[in-house]
Amino acid sequence: MLSRRGFLVGGAALTGVAAAGVAVAGAHHGPVSEPPPAATPGPTHRGSFVSRYRPGVDTHWVVLRPPGAPVDLPVVVALHGLHQDAETVVGRSLYVDRYLAAAVADGVPAFAVAAVDGGTSYWHPRPDGEDTGAMVVDELLPLLGEQGLDVSRIGLLGWSMGGYGALRLAGVLGPDRVGAVVASSPALWQHGGDASSSGFADAAEYDEYSVVGRQDDLAGIPVRVDVGTGDPFYRAVQDYVDGLEKVRSPDDAHVVSTFRPGAHDPAYWRRMLPAQLRFLGRGVGSVA
Repeated sequence: MLSRRGFLVGGAALTGVAAAGVAVAGAHHGPVSEPPPAATPGPTHRGSFVSRYRPGVDTHWVVLRPPGAPVDLPVVVALHGLHQDAETVVGRSLYVDRYLAAAVADGVPAFAVAAVDGGTSYWHPRPDGEDTGAMVVDELLPLLGEQGLDVSRIGLLGWSMGGYGALRLAGVLGPDRVGAVVASSPALWQHGGDASSSGFADAAEYDEYSVVGRQDDLAGIPVRVDVGTGDPFYRAVQDYVDGLEKVRSPDDAHVVSTFRPGAHDPAYWRRMLPAQLRFLGRGVGSVA
């Protein structure tokens, strides 16, 4: 498909990024978010396991299905942000279960959404041996497969820390395993020394696992990136998207990006969810 870019700019961008990787409370917020859909969610399943990639930690997972959907749905793995967990997807922060039900009711091809606790290590290998990215691939996906979900070709969705993680894991797995990836306000930095100390010990570690400069790892994968113009990561994300489009050939999978008024917060993320779920449904969904 011909590469394309939805480029919408509005509002003023913040400069600088807090070391912890979260927006300052007084950031520009843009339009007020609408309430979540009134749709009745489908079934939610929960469980936990002890991961060899997170020694001694009870790791919880959540699976959301749209109402009336078959068991063997394809799955989108949702990666949470810093200081969040798997329950973020169903809590009052994001209401992904309601947005998913509304999307499928509106004709989006059906898929399940699975989330898992990922700690604060930014979904990549850490010097202490923690590796929540490998945990997703080596442990969560087989677990989901045992529940009847189709994990042969997944989607990836992430917010902030998870947006970075979704882009990185999509590049690691490649187009044979990933049908689409969406990064919402991905935590990216223009300089490695500014990266969050929670996930990166120093600039060298950030550079080793950075997705910046490795955009060609996503060749063949449909990519959507959304960030608010009042988000501290706005400039770095804009640079990343520019680099992503430069490595795309005319016959490559398409790129969609939006830069609209909004902050680094759930109000903005909820506002983006309907379009993001449609994008993922086209990439991995099936007829319910």
